[in-house]
Amino acid sequence: MTVAAAPQTVASPRLNETQVAHFRREGYLSYDQPVFPPAEFAALQAHFETMLAQLPADTRPENLDVPHFADPALHRWLLSDAVLDLVEPLLGPDIALFSSHFICKPAGDGKRVPWHEDSAYWGDMLVPMQVVTVWLALDRSDAGNGCMRIIPRTHLNGYSRYEQVSQPELNVFPTEIVREDHDASQAVDLVLDPNHASLHDGKLMHGSTKNASTRRRCGYTMRYMSTRSRLHPRFDDIHKIFLARGRDHAGNPYGDPNQVHSVTLQARLDSWKNREAGKPSIRNGH
Repeated sequence: MTVAAAPQTVASPRLNETQVAHFRREGYLSYDQPVFPPAEFAALQAHFETMLAQLPADTRPENLDVPHFADPALHRWLLSDAVLDLVEPLLGPDIALFSSHFICKPAGDGKRVPWHEDSAYWGDMLVPMQVVTVWLALDRSDAGNGCMRIIPRTHLNGYSRYEQVSQPELNVFPTEIVREDHDASQAVDLVLDPNHASLHDGKLMHGSTKNASTRRRCGYTMRYMSTRSRLHPRFDDIHKIFLARGRDHAGNPYGDPNQVHSVTLQARLDSWKNREAGKPSIRNGH
């Protein structure tokens, strides 16, 4: 389904010039105010708890990638003006929802997220690579329970060299940026209260430690792109983007946010199975 324009809304930018300049310079921003009204945030928390309770026993809660493909109700929050008004000062008025991912680290055995750039996993999916991630804290997120850590000003490249991690079973994914290409001593902990958020550039180096604490750490990553970027046509069958605000400029095909995209989900799953079998597959985010 191709959509030329989304319903027009009047943007109320939530970032000032100083915050935008910080994001441009450092590659990230901490937003220490509530993102959603209390009732809307409580509804999202309740929705996630229902999802979590329905997970198969063999599914790790760190791996809830693109849940909106199967659960269109999530677009209530993903396409909300409360979020889009955060993103528009950074991407402009023409915005698409690129992806989303619940990353929930259970207390006691939450997995480590290796140092990486999202752009390196997405590869040539988007040209140009213009993605802003809103990392919404569902739980308190701090150094004790494995909050996200970023390395400022590393967003000017976005495609570092990668190597295998030493203990893949303890990590969310099996590769990370080679040691000589990143300086973890420069890392900044992004400490967030529930309903607060951080924003980061898709090319910024980031990761997080394991969660060995007695507290869960869960965040919802909501990822947005400029509609001036083009989703490479070879990904059309295995990924969906959704027009969130404004109009398309790059000739992208857009999904219907009211539908379950089961065919895309199955094609995506098959692609990942091919990768595990050593066959060509999508190169996508975690």
